[in-house]
Amino acid sequence: MTKTISINLGGLLFHIDDEAYNNLQTYLQAVEKQFIHEPEKREIMFDIETRIAELFTSRIDRQKNLITNNDVNAIIGIMGQPDDFSETEDPSQQAQNKGQRRTQHTKRMYRDPDNQILGGVCGGLGAYFNIDPWIFRILFIVFGFFFFTGIIIYLILWIAIPAALSSAQKLEMRGEPITIENIKNAVKNEFDQVKRKMNL
Repeated sequence: MTKTISINLGGLLFHIDDEAYNNLQTYLQAVEKQFIHEPEKREIMFDIETRIAELFTSRIDRQKNLITNNDVNAIIGIMGQPDDFSETEDPSQQAQNKGQRRTQHTKRMYRDPDNQILGGVCGGLGAYFNIDPWIFRILFIVFGFFFFTGIIIYLILWIAIPAALSSAQKLEMRGEPITIENIKNAVKNEFDQVKRKMNL
């Protein structure tokens, strides 16, 4: 008989076996220890837990609703070990660890709230297709002015495409691997942008 535990991770409820829970708790404590002196520690950990919750959700279905130790180990392989990006680590060792880490490089369409003029649709399209968002903005203006279809298409996309709110979603929008290191860097960049805006 396997002991199971219910946990809340990233705002979602999961059933996890005892061994997997201990493994996950040890991992999250090690990750948190890496950010002990970071002023953005709380936001980084929230984004990491949210990403782990997304990965857990993708691994369960109607037949399998229990997170096992194999699931936790697979997600640790995707996210990376805390030692993989330790600032005290030798740079050549960091590169080797990054090469060994299994990551997902999938792109997903999101609206970009950091590069928006109206709803972030063009910013998201630009990030997804690696094209300057102004090209999409000009196309929507031209089609909106002459054919009115540009406005309708823009409104449909605004409703249909979710906004990239978390650091993991912003990385996914750009097709970057969603690892602990990249989440940390994304959160730090967001804090730096806010500081620069407040100093203006």
